Amino acid sequence: MHVARKMLELAGVGPDDVVYDLGSGDGRIPILAVEEFGAKKAVGVEIRNDLVQIAREEVSKRGLEGRVEIVRGDVLEVPVHEATVVTMFLLPDLMEMLRRKLERELKPGARVVSHEYPMAKWRPKKVVRIEDEHMFHTLILYVAGESF
Repeated sequence: MHVARKMLELAGVGPDDVVYDLGSGDGRIPILAVEEFGAKKAVGVEIRNDLVQIAREEVSKRGLEGRVEIVRGDVLEVPVHEATVVTMFLLPDLMEMLRRKLERELKPGARVVSHEYPMAKWRPKKVVRIEDEHMFHTLILYVAGESF
């Protein structure tokens, strides 16, 4: 949770944002984006059905339907054009395939935060290294129109 919170802080998420978490797992980032950062909408995209079910149950339990959506799908196929913030913790090979999609779909000013792995050919706006339970994590912020 600490790393998820730091990713949203780095992106500067606020009430005007639509957050997309690519590879959203249990849905913690979309839920945090709405509950703690006041994002107007958050979408988690996850391919694993078991994790989608867990995330949807948590969204329902917290009464966040309508503001948090969990989509079962491939991050390369789900449109992200409405996103003002994209978060991800994906392996480099997938990120390279995703890079071109984000370049096509994101509007100038949209922020992208990557956990651990840099995006090839993009210039980071900011790189932050944090510690969480004896591990270090690297968070990288990019801004559409500035970084790519």
